[in-house]
Amino acid sequence: MQNEWFSEHDHGLGVQVQLKSHLFSHKSPYQQIDIYDTELGKMLVLDDIIQLTEFDEFCYQEMMAHIPLFAHPAPEHVLVIGGGDGGVLREVAKHDCVKTIDICEIDQAVIDAAKKYIPSMACGYADPRVTVHVTNGSEFVTERQQYYDVIIVDSTDPIGPGEILFGEPFYRSMKSALKPGGIIGSQSESIFLHPTIVTRLISTSHKLFDQCAYAIMFVPTYPSGNIGSCVASLGPDITIPTRTPSPKLQAKFNYYSPAVHKAAFKLPEFGRKIVEKAKRLTINDGGRKSLELFCESKAKIT
Repeated sequence: MQNEWFSEHDHGLGVQVQLKSHLFSHKSPYQQIDIYDTELGKMLVLDDIIQLTEFDEFCYQEMMAHIPLFAHPAPEHVLVIGGGDGGVLREVAKHDCVKTIDICEIDQAVIDAAKKYIPSMACGYADPRVTVHVTNGSEFVTERQQYYDVIIVDSTDPIGPGEILFGEPFYRSMKSALKPGGIIGSQSESIFLHPTIVTRLISTSHKLFDQCAYAIMFVPTYPSGNIGSCVASLGPDITIPTRTPSPKLQAKFNYYSPAVHKAAFKLPEFGRKIVEKAKRLTINDGGRKSLELFCESKAKIT
């Protein structure tokens, strides 16, 4: 397998990662799970779509976690939906002010595989504040009314088990699960490749929350090299940190900083127009509409 490459293509663009070996392959009740050893470290692939490589996972994990957490003045109770690899947990656990961390992952097989093959990510499970709930995240949030300060949705793309996490009913449930002043941050695809999905999530968030915005982050091993987070709040300005990391904590980050936090919301002009237009729209939930809006990546090993 030394000369083989994993290829993922989306909207006419693609990314290739050189493989060393195929460490794990399993078809769970929810998705196909594969883990490879590559020239970029371990790589997790779900349904033939790259979720992370050890080479650049910190870009995604840090921004998904720290933007909503540092935007909140005093986050104590945090929920992570998805994120079975443990990377977001690892970053949330760096905040000493957080008292409880719930993770709701639908697929136990992802958790088990990450713990065995990607300990650099799954170390997040070792924190004593973490409680694991293997269940459907869209149902779980309905049981926690006004409980969380921050909810982070580290979802897959809007196909398979991640599809329901892109609909308005789920966003309404998250809003109900937040305490006053609570904040959400959810994986929101690439503004270059999936502007329709960005439009949908921003429009939904604008309708339900006091504030919302789209933050962009650079991740080289995702098609187009970037992905975004839809961040919304019931009060605080999410575009600026209300807390700043201590020098000791900042030294643990490879991507996030207060300056990067603010810069992530400074979009190129076409992106700004997409977000502003989305805030003027009213998009009704269409059940499977998110699946129809998403162009499924084509992946193969060559």
